[in-house]
Amino acid sequence: MNKNIHRTLNISELLSKKSHFLLGPRLTGKTTLIKNSLKHNFQIINLLDSKTKILLLQNPSALETLINFDKYQGVVIDEIQKIPELLDEVQRLIDEKKISFLLTGSSARKLKRAGTNLLGGRARTANLFPFTSHELPNLKLERYLLYGGLPSVYLSDEPHEELIAYVETYLNEEVEQEARVRNLGNFSRFLKSAALTNSELINFAAVASDSMVSESTIKGYYQILKDTLLGDLLEPWKESKKRKAIVTSKFYLFDTGVNNAILGRTSIERNSIDFGKMFEHFIYMEIKAANSYLRKHQSLCFWRSVNGQEVDFLIANKIAIEVKSKTNASLRDAHGLLALKEEKVFKKYVLVSQDKLIRKEENIEFIYYKDFLKSLWEGEFF
Repeated sequence: MNKNIHRTLNISELLSKKSHFLLGPRLTGKTTLIKNSLKHNFQIINLLDSKTKILLLQNPSALETLINFDKYQGVVIDEIQKIPELLDEVQRLIDEKKISFLLTGSSARKLKRAGTNLLGGRARTANLFPFTSHELPNLKLERYLLYGGLPSVYLSDEPHEELIAYVETYLNEEVEQEARVRNLGNFSRFLKSAALTNSELINFAAVASDSMVSESTIKGYYQILKDTLLGDLLEPWKESKKRKAIVTSKFYLFDTGVNNAILGRTSIERNSIDFGKMFEHFIYMEIKAANSYLRKHQSLCFWRSVNGQEVDFLIANKIAIEVKSKTNASLRDAHGLLALKEEKVFKKYVLVSQDKLIRKEENIEFIYYKDFLKSLWEGEFF
């Protein structure tokens, strides 16, 4: 397997315009991307290095003494959430020295909790995701749905073992260190329940019962996953006039493989419910990554009426997308799109599936998923 995979995110181009926060879950490849893109022009200060961390914890103003201004045009501070107080020094150096910074992290939670200065518009934010279809031209769908796109997992000859290690080590470490969860046992039960209901409407009462904690605790746990970039809440579209919309969010973990590893799932049957859920999850992550990497910044949500009609993804007020894993999709699979059409809001209605017959019925475009992904990454759906 080719291990020299070109990443879509061009951080050199971003930094030529402004300093940036680069955020992404652990092991999505931030360090590798930085080394490949910036190693000659940017000095890297790693806060996982104990000596550096201790020095800067004791005296954040020592940051300036560590920087070689003559040799480098910019500075990378890796794992900035370890010392949020450094951001005051970063702001000063941006203002006084006109130096460019790339500030990486796997969690914005600690920065928010500390109430720290987030540079007041002096830095933008970019996100790094697991490998996408745009980066994997020979992507094997079944393997990806099962194991996901974390670089260390995707490139491994033992992907399941890598995933188990990730779940046992990084997830617990991230939550324990960054979120300060008091009872990891409760959180572990919650995580399994959240993975089991991945891509579904959140039922806080049911998850609380399964996890043996209160609903308020569960809401806090979901927020932890969001803040540590391990999961995402997809909000409902509430503007429908013809049919009353539900107001409950859906939840997606950041990677299909991590979701399966949490559940101990080692295989997915081709025509199963699990395959359909993972296929929808995969398409969601592709839309989210393309929206971010292409710097489109479009709102993403979903729609579901109180009567059960549903459309999986809505991109702004432009595109309505329903996802089916079927190889023989029909107009019956588009009943949610047909109901949403009555609102006369969206410009295009698309059903994405594994059916290779591209066609248009009742103004619904039936698109093979590979063609959809190609058009998505060309920016046609934003």
